[in-house]
Amino acid sequence: MKTTLQIESLALALRRYPIQKNETLQAWDAADEYLIEHVKGLALPPQSRVLILNDGFGALTCWALAQQFKVTAVNDSLLSQQSIEKNLEENDLHGATLLTSLDVLSFDVDIVVAKLPKNNRLLVWQLQQIAQLSDKSPSVVFGAKAKDVHSSTLKLFEKHLGETHTSLAKKKARLIFCEKHIQLDALPNEMTSFDVPEYQLTLSNHANVFSSESLDIAAYLMLKHLPHSDEIKHIIDLGCGNGVLAVQSAKLNPQAKVTAVDESHMAIASARHNLVAHGIDPSRFECRANNCLDEFAENSADLVLCNPPFHQQHAVTDHIAWQMFCDAKRVLEPKGRIVVIGNRHLGYHAKLKRLFGNAQIIASNSKFVIVEASK
Repeated sequence: MKTTLQIESLALALRRYPIQKNETLQAWDAADEYLIEHVKGLALPPQSRVLILNDGFGALTCWALAQQFKVTAVNDSLLSQQSIEKNLEENDLHGATLLTSLDVLSFDVDIVVAKLPKNNRLLVWQLQQIAQLSDKSPSVVFGAKAKDVHSSTLKLFEKHLGETHTSLAKKKARLIFCEKHIQLDALPNEMTSFDVPEYQLTLSNHANVFSSESLDIAAYLMLKHLPHSDEIKHIIDLGCGNGVLAVQSAKLNPQAKVTAVDESHMAIASARHNLVAHGIDPSRFECRANNCLDEFAENSADLVLCNPPFHQQHAVTDHIAWQMFCDAKRVLEPKGRIVVIGNRHLGYHAKLKRLFGNAQIIASNSKFVIVEASK
């Protein structure tokens, strides 16, 4: 695995964080290299104002700072932010402004350099943010895998920002160029909501929340099998998304404290909104952007609920799920339980049995299985 990105005489040391044993994936891709090559060819003067969106691990931010640009990097992923911070430190680069996806973009920029997000709702929200930046028309360039750039994607750029065209494919990557012609004086409401009438729930969602327009099948199955007992004092919803499991668990267990955890800032904001909207007293819950259960106290929870992701950025991986399970075992009290839902093919039953020494299937359908293990 390469850990040095060489651009002419500049060598950037880049790692994916958190660091995994036997890591096989590098911290940049062909789209990063294509974007850097394009911006480099523009010969922007030092102190040019560069807005970077969705930089996965810091390749774009590190390179832009090395060119002495004024850099603002915006990301929804806490893990991406931590990677950027650590890679900046590793390369002795300083001065970048790091913002979350919830921050207001109220400044002028000369160029917007972005990685195409997986979620079209997040893309639309970011295009609308660019449209509101100022009356100036910054250069706008997005990079992506060529296979992820569809005609429908380009129509979103044209609808929400302006005239759009693409580059030729290079190393299976493609650039999207957009001319800013639309000027927004105010941003539309970014949040959407939907009802789950069977449970008297109305769930609001920021743009980058998974399944933000309807309840996903896995969460619907999990709602039917949430534990409830007077003995449960602390519940953790790990990978909480919009907080649907946290909300329903708080309703079923009025004596318990609930902690909602996710690495997405928008997910955490959505979960907090939904807990308040459903009348859960703020003294009973905490919503925390976090890398799994880092810095959570040992033996501090009775129940962990988990619907693990199996992607990091665009890479398919099971290391996040495994870290969630290991962290849960550390944080659970003796006899505490973890309840996990996942696709059948992911083999969570075997993983939990290997880690906890026990695991039982408590529900399933044709696609998903719910597994419980106890400490």
